[in-house]
Amino acid sequence: MFLPTTREEIEKLGWKELDIILVTGDAYVDHPSFGVSLIGHYLVSHGFRVGIIAQPDWRSGKDITRLGKPRLFFGVTAGNVDSMVANYTASKKKRKTDEYTPGGIFGKRPDRATIVYTNLIKRFFPGVPVVLGGIEASLRRFAHYNWWSDRVRKSILVDSKADLLVYGMGEKAVLEIAKTLAETEDLERCKHIRGAVWWSSKPPSTGIELPSFDEITEDPKKYAEAVKLQTWYTDFHRNVSIYQRQDTRYVSQNPPQRPLSQKELDQIYLLPFEREIHPFYAKMGKVKAIETVKFSITAVRGCFGSCSFCALTQHQTTHVSYRSKESILEEVKILTRRKDFKGTITDVGGPTANFYGSRCTVRETRGQCQKFCLYPSVCKVVRPNHSEFISLLESIKKLPRVKNVFVSSGIRHDFVFAENDPDIFIRELVKYTPGQLKLAPEHAHPKVLSLMRKPPVELFLEFKRRFESIARKMGKKKYVIGYFIVGHPGEGWKENNYLRKFILKHLGYFPQQIQIFTPTPGTVSTAMYYSGIDPFTGERVYVERSLKVRNKMKENVLFKKRREEK
Repeated sequence: MFLPTTREEIEKLGWKELDIILVTGDAYVDHPSFGVSLIGHYLVSHGFRVGIIAQPDWRSGKDITRLGKPRLFFGVTAGNVDSMVANYTASKKKRKTDEYTPGGIFGKRPDRATIVYTNLIKRFFPGVPVVLGGIEASLRRFAHYNWWSDRVRKSILVDSKADLLVYGMGEKAVLEIAKTLAETEDLERCKHIRGAVWWSSKPPSTGIELPSFDEITEDPKKYAEAVKLQTWYTDFHRNVSIYQRQDTRYVSQNPPQRPLSQKELDQIYLLPFEREIHPFYAKMGKVKAIETVKFSITAVRGCFGSCSFCALTQHQTTHVSYRSKESILEEVKILTRRKDFKGTITDVGGPTANFYGSRCTVRETRGQCQKFCLYPSVCKVVRPNHSEFISLLESIKKLPRVKNVFVSSGIRHDFVFAENDPDIFIRELVKYTPGQLKLAPEHAHPKVLSLMRKPPVELFLEFKRRFESIARKMGKKKYVIGYFIVGHPGEGWKENNYLRKFILKHLGYFPQQIQIFTPTPGTVSTAMYYSGIDPFTGERVYVERSLKVRNKMKENVLFKKRREEK
């Protein structure tokens, strides 16, 4: 069922009022890959009446007041993507389109959408609690370096004047907040809920104190220290609170909620999603973002990777959870019953598809170690279980009406080599790969890869050689293509030219998947960019900050001056 977006829809459901209204910077697409839809259905499944206001006009009150006043609270998210990333390119230019907006129309989502929407709510509904969530709020929960303005900003909770913030994958925390407010109407009690961030004029009695906003502003090295502390101590096993002084206030983060269990994951992804854009927004045009996920399956949450530039570790954590085969098969059956299903499951995965079935007993019982799971090599405690993943894919392929099953999510090729016989998995992977398998070596220079916490590029080449060799023997034309990043901390012209020569020598094609590193809030790489040091080693890191030079680095790797190679 669609969650209501108008008063008429509320009345059709027989509801007199809403308990919770969720506001998002995306169009309302009722699909589990859209966070606001997932949270909304989860709350409804526990008895709460939830409505959605998507992409409200922030210049007036006509949209934000459309559903009236919620009984409990407003929940606000910028959407599936940070609004600044959604609105600007890596060269700080305005984008031309928005894949999360009907018709791709740009400009429906304001800059710093979480703050703008909260201010709008506070203007028209004073006194109603506002709870922030989603990736924009989660990664900006403490003082953070903001690349777009080249300065440190305070916590988004303080800047927006919201009442609470939920960080990470927030289903449990949001549900507990809803139950607490429904039972007690006491917002103060919500400040003790795991997974919540709140602010006060006094510091908490216990916890880890981060360098303050003033210290980070004056000394960038303190920002690197703060990010390191957040990385190590935001762990549900450690049960540690973290706080930070910002002027005369303190922003406090409670210990995280435990990740959803397999049973809970199974249940949440089988909620009654329509898997379509809501008719209210569909009449405005198609939403491109749903096209790639409409017939995809989320099988995994969390990532062992801890790549420096990736926000996943900070948002979904390094705890890997995965759904049962039975639950996934049931979801596939739901997809096959759709009239527009043409026989292809486009993806079975998550942040990293081949983590399905894998476990780390240390991570599950004691929390994140004081080292990385996959860097500089795959930890012996973290063991792959590719046979279980392949068994899942085979079971999906056997279902009626399923002609093709593809793995389009990321694959960690270094994790494949942790198997005794990696060719067994590679051979099976060839069967479930569309024409090209997209991998992310990210760079080629050892120093840059080390700062990225990525494996040596030689592993990528070996995987590519084996995959394409096995594909040829199977009579299939399938290839491996690589994604690369330029402008990452540690890369100067020497390292950039190294990457260029590597591509020319080993890949034999002109790459199109080249990104310029964007310093987004909350990542370790952003701490390197701002501070000029590696937070975990304290070593100095070269940082190229010129937009002009960073663009030239991309052009260099894209071979814009190809005559030089003749």
